[in-house]
Amino acid sequence: MRHYGIIGFPLLHSFSAKYFNEKFATEKIDAEYSLYPMKELTEERIKELLDTLDGMNVTMPYKQVVIPYLDRLDETARAVGAVNVIHNKVGYNTDCIGFMDSIRPLLRKSDRKALVLGTGGASKAVCYGLSKLGVSPTLVSRTPKEGMLGYNQLTEEVMHDYTVIINCTPLGMAPEENTCPDIPYQWITARHLLFDCVYNPEETVFLHKGKAQGATIRNGMEMLTGQAKAAWKIWNNE
Repeated sequence: MRHYGIIGFPLLHSFSAKYFNEKFATEKIDAEYSLYPMKELTEERIKELLDTLDGMNVTMPYKQVVIPYLDRLDETARAVGAVNVIHNKVGYNTDCIGFMDSIRPLLRKSDRKALVLGTGGASKAVCYGLSKLGVSPTLVSRTPKEGMLGYNQLTEEVMHDYTVIINCTPLGMAPEENTCPDIPYQWITARHLLFDCVYNPEETVFLHKGKAQGATIRNGMEMLTGQAKAAWKIWNNE
């Protein structure tokens, strides 16, 4: 039997575990996929999992923390600076693949600038994907560094200029469904595209508020499915 798993915390809801275990059952694959929640990523534990698992996923908050324990990164993971898939102690990033495939059909020629909410590992994959698609990303943070914007800087003019808005924070994710990024939703229009990396619930408060203003919306389910399919190809050297 082959063994796969995901590390992160708190792992209350894992799309990957459900997806892969259903895949194994349906396709009669002799494998299992397990959750490995870790409050702290210790060297001993990560090395043990790297030696025993046939493939691993990485989610918040370890997409960058795990990098020093790997032998190398592939070109995309190196460019993104974050890892969500590991195979044979090599780090990959399939988040950007899933994201690009999901958002590409929704982009219009006028979409040239995007606000990326959050600065974690998911935001790095999203920024890389946007750049590949010809859209210039700007990070938005509660503690902005040079080149970023703070939430209090999202003026009507900024919201007009940036027609694509991506939520890369966990705000709105179950069980905190009533939360959302603190952006001025009143300035969102039908010109805007709102993409949420959160997939549970299906329509977050962030997306609901955007839809109410006439914006095009999409949640993170397609992105997750796409990254999982890409991970399976990596684990099987396809």
